[in-house]
Amino acid sequence: MTTSPEPQVLAERQLCGLVNGLAQRIAEHVRERAAALGLTASQATALREMTGPMTMRELSERMCCEPSNTTFVVDKLEKQGLIGRHPHPTDRRAKHLVLTPEGAALRERLLGLLAAGSPLSGLDLQEQGVLRGLLERALTGP
Repeated sequence: MTTSPEPQVLAERQLCGLVNGLAQRIAEHVRERAAALGLTASQATALREMTGPMTMRELSERMCCEPSNTTFVVDKLEKQGLIGRHPHPTDRRAKHLVLTPEGAALRERLLGLLAAGSPLSGLDLQEQGVLRGLLERALTGP
């Protein structure tokens, strides 16, 4: 005779499925919007996360990827004239990544496209805040 899973195990499995499904929908949304601008999803993610001058390490953390992957993406964006590497103001060993005027304009277009029809657009700002808080709590652990 097989016993049914405990309610906690079942609830966690269902929640993991929902989180995974949402992550997949968000990734597909980013891919579609990026492609409309001639970008890869990784390039779009980098532009989305470029809220100001930052180091490669900071961008890697925001993109949740290895620095070598970020370097590859930034190299492509630099060749396209969207990002520049400048001396860091306080660390001679580091470079600051800075959007060019063309990069800033493309980022604004991208942000508009990402906002339109986002998988999260069905939630109002308060609901998004609650979801953000719950996800942050889950990520930091007990």
